Amino acid sequence: MPLVTPLAPDHNVEVAKLAEFFNETLGFCPNSVLTMQRRPAIATAFIQLNKAVMANEGRVTSALKRLIGYLASMTAGCRYCQAHTIRAAERYGAEAEQLENIWAFRTHPAFSEAERAALEFAIAASTIPNSVDEAVSQNLHQYWDEGEIVEMLGVIALFGYLNRWNDSMGTTLEGAAEESGKQFLGKKGWNRGKHV
Repeated sequence: MPLVTPLAPDHNVEVAKLAEFFNETLGFCPNSVLTMQRRPAIATAFIQLNKAVMANEGRVTSALKRLIGYLASMTAGCRYCQAHTIRAAERYGAEAEQLENIWAFRTHPAFSEAERAALEFAIAASTIPNSVDEAVSQNLHQYWDEGEIVEMLGVIALFGYLNRWNDSMGTTLEGAAEESGKQFLGKKGWNRGKHV
């Protein structure tokens, strides 16, 4: 049972309008946003930040951003966000081989060296205590410019917020997200955990 019950999607007109963004990314409005709308300023600020962080600015593709979000969420242990990010990565065109082998990104041929550097950064920046060091930095700078690194860290930080929010709330996982989690992550032991 979630800590706080989500409100109806049409509870707040402004939030509902902004939340249409999630129909593209996930196919539904997340229960996390429906909970946030108990304080509409939090929900609207979160949605605006999400839209800014996830905007496709170029080489850090929409699919890669979702894979970064997935590894950040995996590192933090939030099963709700793991299911959401793997679903969104699929919807934004991540290759099936990448989705099915995300745990093997360090060695699997579906990932480029640039993607490996970005995904290593996601893990290092999401670890507590933070483990971004000179080696991670140098590897990242071999492939990505500073604006692209800012985009990646924006994703990691956004999911830091969401991981804390959803694991603390025990947010109920939506059926479509659970299906994606089972499809791509279930073979490696993923389940919805407390998000029932």
